[in-house]
Amino acid sequence: MTSLRIAFVPGVTLGKWTRIWEERFPDDPLTLIPSETEDPTAHLRDDTADMVFARLPVEADGLHTIPLYDETPYVVLPKEHALADGASVSLDELEGQTRFDLDPALDLAGAVEVVATGAGVAVMPQSLARLHSRKGVVGRRVVGLPETTIALLWPVGDQTDEVEAFIGIVRGRTANSSRDQEQAPAQRPTAKAKAKAAEAAKAARDAKAARTKGAKGIVRQPRRAAPGRTRGKRN
Repeated sequence: MTSLRIAFVPGVTLGKWTRIWEERFPDDPLTLIPSETEDPTAHLRDDTADMVFARLPVEADGLHTIPLYDETPYVVLPKEHALADGASVSLDELEGQTRFDLDPALDLAGAVEVVATGAGVAVMPQSLARLHSRKGVVGRRVVGLPETTIALLWPVGDQTDEVEAFIGIVRGRTANSSRDQEQAPAQRPTAKAKAKAAEAAKAARDAKAARTKGAKGIVRQPRRAAPGRTRGKRN
């Protein structure tokens, strides 16, 4: 069976879903593909992944989409920055700040490195602020910016049992749901299960042979007439 290939953008934590998959289908491990491309759906279009966790918006023509959860916008600040004292920062307070997340020459990790020098700030989803956190910077919630959304996407069309099973896990279907039972990947028997089945088959053959041998050793006696009764011709 081909392993289900799942690409994911930085900041997405897959542990909850991959643990359930491992519990239900231990013989069919997932192939997880970190995506660093500008358009993560490219993995689906060039067939290097079967499904992708992406940060919306993305080009979703010809793709199924399940929005999963929203991310709070955060600003990464130098630890000694004046705005670092509060629990949150308003969009108005960011006016006039040098934002290195908007610098096309820097990725977010590079932007945070520059922020650590005290040169400016960087705005990003909370998950990425945590991912790139380092000494000398702090993260604060930004009030006034829209949240970002993480979604699961896969191509429209025929879907494999593996894809259907993973969709069921993401949507919270239990292992005992009828749909999961119908669409779960077929499980290959383990070596232990094969050995146990072979032992059971051998035991059944031995028992049958013993019954056959015993039957051959039985000598059937002719039936005797009941006492006081004789067979003869009627007069």
